[in-house]
Amino acid sequence: MGAHDLTRMLDGYCLTTAEILYRMPDHPSLLQSYVWQDYDQTPRYPKLNEFLAFWESTIDGKLFKVTVNHRTLVSPADVRTITARFTLN
Repeated sequence: MGAHDLTRMLDGYCLTTAEILYRMPDHPSLLQSYVWQDYDQTPRYPKLNEFLAFWESTIDGKLFKVTVNHRTLVSPADVRTITARFTLN
């Protein structure tokens, strides 16, 4: 995890995973699964909504179901500064 990722998490972003079930264009009775993952803000999920809008306008497979899971990895209360450092020989 880089410093940029930590800054985003402190700004309210969390790791968001979406499982997207969509119908196959040639065989509409079959469902295919696609997993999308990125840092996004809950509860509005602007990046996920942007991706789903792109999907509906560009990709032929019709969306069937989207399941969203998010995990807050770091919150501001979890970060503390260290005031002392000890070295043992």
